[in-house]
Parts: sequence; structure tokens; C-alpha cells
Amino acid sequence: MATSTALISSTPSRAFSSKSTPLVASYSISKPISQTLTFPKSFNGLRLPRVAHSVSLSRGAHSRRSFLVKASVDELPLVGNVAPDFEAEAVFDQEFIKVKLSEYIGKKYVILFFYPLDFTFVCPTEITAFSDRHAEFEELNTEILGVSVDSVFSHLAWVQTDRKSGGLGDLNYPLISDVTKSISKSYGVLIPDQGVALRGLFIIDKEGVIQHSTINNLAIGRSVDETKRTLQALQYVQDNPDEVCPAGWKPGEKSMKPDPKLSKEYFSAI
Repeated sequence: MATSTALISSTPSRAFSSKSTPLVASYSISKPISQTLTFPKSFNGLRLPRVAHSVSLSRGAHSRRSFLVKASVDELPLVGNVAPDFEAEAVFDQEFIKVKLSEYIGKKYVILFFYPLDFTFVCPTEITAFSDRHAEFEELNTEILGVSVDSVFSHLAWVQTDRKSGGLGDLNYPLISDVTKSISKSYGVLIPDQGVALRGLFIIDKEGVIQHSTINNLAIGRSVDETKRTLQALQYVQDNPDEVCPAGWKPGEKSMKPDPKLSKEYFSAI
């Protein structure tokens, strides 16, 4: 890989900003992208179900608020555990940069989302939706990172394509290249027989722990509104460790005490 600009996450306003001359994709496309891409027959999201691994739940004495999940050593759940670290090339502000996940620890929350491929159909609607509302996540001290198995050259070409032509235009966060598929595999979203990632989304807190994950099949896009609401609920319970957030909770609404008696205050008010 070529030497790239180092990630600087200490600047809260725009951690990846750069003033150097934008890069230009160094290859030409002789045919429209829609004519040259070939998709697997199952790209519409119809896949055979996988056999689920059993997970045992255990609640020890005096641990009523721990909600501890215990799984086998080989199949630890991602939620509640430290996010797999990675360092990879990415495109931001039409430049190649390096992104290292662990550099955010102690500084920011991270929304890490995977999508199947560049120059496709559902993907640009999600990517641009997150970009258009990036400022709202900045206010919540959160960075957004997008990941696919495409190269940085493909990312760059897509960013340099106008939205009306199926491109992305300039984005407010980096697109990471996972050409080795190691990141997708470590987060459990890689489809081995197709070589692309499912639509996985992970919310990682400032301690580097995955606190939320959702995985959609290929044909189903995700909601920026629900991602933001879940992030706000996470931040609320971390700031108020004796409370929990009921279904659909939004900032300003009533929370709940995780206690058989104290929870009645919430139920009696709804």
C-alpha cells in the first residue's frame, strides 16, 4: 500500500481534514459502471439460513444489574466486548488516509457500518444519508466510519461521481477499504461465498466496547434516525448507570429503574 496521511483524531471538529490537492482516480472507465459490474444471483438478499450457535445466559448471585452474557470461548458475542481493532487505508476529502480504530479510545464514540459494494443501489442511499447528518453525530461526540471490500481507488472514483449519476459526491466521513476482507470477517459480517459484507452496523463507545450491533441482509437499508436514537440511549444509560431505556426511548422521555419495585413508577405513568 502507498504511504498515506496519518489519522489525526485529536481535532474534534474535523478529524480528517486536509488542505492538500485532491487526488484524481488514475484509471479510466470505458463503459458505464452499471454495465461492467456483475452481481451474484443471491445479491437480492435471499440466502440460506445458517445454523445458530447456542449461547447460555447466566445470572449469578448479587448480579441483578449486570445482565452478563456468557458464551463459549470460540463464539464470544461482539456486543459487550472490545471491538476488534484494525488499521486500514481509507478515502476522505478525496485523499488517501490511514484509519486506526483504537485511536478513538478515550476520545469518541464510533458508528462503524459495513456495506456490500461500491457503485451499487441501496448502498449510496445509506452512505449519503449518514453524511448529510454527520453534524448531528458530531454533536454527540461520535465519528462515522464506512467500510466495504472495495479498494481505495474504487472509493475515490465513487466519491468523484455526482449523486445524480449514482455517485456519492463529497462525504463528511471516511470510507475504509477492506480489500483483504479481514475487518469484515472479524466483525462477523462477511459472506464467504460471495466475498462481500452484510449490512452490519456497530456502535462502539469511548472505551472501545461494542454496545450495539445490527445486521441487515443485502437488500435492506438501515435507518439513520434509529441509529442516532440508539446512540443517544446508550449515552444516557452510561451517564445514568442506575437507569435503563425502555422501547423507543428518546431524549427527554421517562426512563426506568431496573428494579422490581422501582420500575413500577415507570409502568404506572404510561
